[in-house]
Amino acid sequence: MSGSDLLVEAGPLAAELDAADPPTLLDVRWRLIGPPGRADYAAGHLPTAVFVDLDTALCGRPGPAGRHPLPDPAALQTALRAAGVRAGHPVVVYDGGDGMSAARAWWTLRWAGHRPVRVLHGGFPAWLAAGLPVSTDEPSPVAGDVAVAPGALPVLDAAGAARLASAGDGVLLDVRAAPRYRGEHEPIDPVAGHVPGAVNLPAAEYVADGRFPAGEALRDRFAVAGVTAGAPVGAYCGSGVTAAQAVLALHLAGRPDAALYVGSWSNWVADPDRPVAVAPPADA
Repeated sequence: MSGSDLLVEAGPLAAELDAADPPTLLDVRWRLIGPPGRADYAAGHLPTAVFVDLDTALCGRPGPAGRHPLPDPAALQTALRAAGVRAGHPVVVYDGGDGMSAARAWWTLRWAGHRPVRVLHGGFPAWLAAGLPVSTDEPSPVAGDVAVAPGALPVLDAAGAARLASAGDGVLLDVRAAPRYRGEHEPIDPVAGHVPGAVNLPAAEYVADGRFPAGEALRDRFAVAGVTAGAPVGAYCGSGVTAAQAVLALHLAGRPDAALYVGSWSNWVADPDRPVAVAPPADA
């Protein structure tokens, strides 16, 4: 799969928006800790973009399934239709520049069966850097007719993640920062450590400022972590947002079969009977 099927740069997107039937734009700016993204949207957004909240529209309610579990398909369909998403019509999603919430939005739409969706590479900052116009007008989109058909991308539950991590013929990537993986520090979830057998590949090692290197460089980096051609691969993080970015990177590297452990660590530690592994400190 080519990067043009997954990412779009600011200049080409601006040209598409000037066409007779432009793509639907979704602003999914979000912060793990901090004020909601809607305030950023109100202060300025791409012209015609509709704000869609990651927490309430693109994910289910937090609980034992994780902090960002899969959405209810009917509720997701309602939210996407309200945002103007049409069956088979291109969608472009963007965030505040780190690429995480845009990747989770991309993944959610693809999982829901809506294939023509791309991420604005570099997000809102890339648009500003290109000197392109910003609007404060909030559009009222015509209701879309997208039909959510969940299951178009592979997912892992806790049992599937455990099998992949221990099977020996594939790899489960933990894309959190190394101190969280090693069990030295856990700022969000109640238990520190990692899924036994998972391999740590922090997101900063394959994406910088929301921008991805070329596919060959990504393949080389994932290969160092043990991702080999044809062998199963999955990814998890704290709650399935950063890991969705890893899945996007794996698609760019030619691995559209990469699975997302949606519940991620926040789901894993919800069951105290699940094993937790730790690793020696980096300077040990």
